[in-house]
Amino acid sequence: MQYSELGESGVGVSEVGFGAWVVGTDWWGDRSEEDALEMVRYAVDQGITYFDTGDVYGHGRSEELLGQALSEVRDEVTVATKVGYDFYTNPQAGHGELPKEVDPDYLRDAVEKSLDRLGMDSIDVLQLHNANVEEITPAVLELLDELEAEGTIDATGLALGPSIGWLAEGDFAIEEEFDSVQLVWNVLEQEVGNHFLETIERTGSSTSLIPRVPHSSGILNEQVTPDTELGEGDHRGFRPDEWYETGWEKLEKLRFLERDGERTMGQAAIAWLLSHDPVASVTPTFRTKADIDEWAAASDVPKLSDEEMARVTELYETDFDIDRDDGMDALRSSVSGEDIESAGLDKLTAD
Repeated sequence: MQYSELGESGVGVSEVGFGAWVVGTDWWGDRSEEDALEMVRYAVDQGITYFDTGDVYGHGRSEELLGQALSEVRDEVTVATKVGYDFYTNPQAGHGELPKEVDPDYLRDAVEKSLDRLGMDSIDVLQLHNANVEEITPAVLELLDELEAEGTIDATGLALGPSIGWLAEGDFAIEEEFDSVQLVWNVLEQEVGNHFLETIERTGSSTSLIPRVPHSSGILNEQVTPDTELGEGDHRGFRPDEWYETGWEKLEKLRFLERDGERTMGQAAIAWLLSHDPVASVTPTFRTKADIDEWAAASDVPKLSDEEMARVTELYETDFDIDRDDGMDALRSSVSGEDIESAGLDKLTAD
């Protein structure tokens, strides 16, 4: 495993991180709490030191379990959590979005509650969860500075959610030099990541990028194939059939990234992201120990060559020479969409 730093915060992260949204929830397939704890501890054994959760995951249960699993190695790991959804006074309606609350007083209280659940004295990385630009007021920025000065947090981040707050939000965080921006980004969904790379280069910002969904909801690691039947409640089932049908065709055109015995397609998808300098860590969705074994090793597989990177870019620019709707347009938006329109992007990802 290789390691990096978030921005200029001094906070270290493993190049492959653990997205703890699978801990304490059933949106990505059901598992027992003991299985979840065992997976987290196993990830530590494989060199993973970056763990990313959120207070809303399982309405606090993910934080509780993560804190329990990491209690004996607290000084060896980096823990990130997210705040900004008021699940305390609002019931969860299926997969629907809860009301957001980004008032500084609410956020400070939410941080204290997260610390209690995690059983920790401080949070390594505090992320605002899907906050829109207009919600990140000077008062909110002042609170983040205060929390950092107090030693309550060590680094700040913004976690972006498609159809919730996206392009303008990421640009804002980069320009304000947040330590990290988390986003959906993968070989099949590149527009937003490419845009933020340009923003970082233009501004000279030190902000690190943390991609999630590197396998595009199971296509690039071949966990979702034409024969797969997704279980009830599995989050991947919310993408349209057309998305997967188109994705399987694209996958075949990416086979050149595999190297027999050296690099699997699932590893190549992560290695492609790590080939971009601002990327500090990639957080795939682990479901089994076998996933951890394979993807944690992606940090050490042969790096993609310049020729391979160029070929991926060429395929993406021509939409893999596939002229068919992938069924996602209705799910692609960013609040009002004005930021997307002004940037000239007519296709964006959906989670």
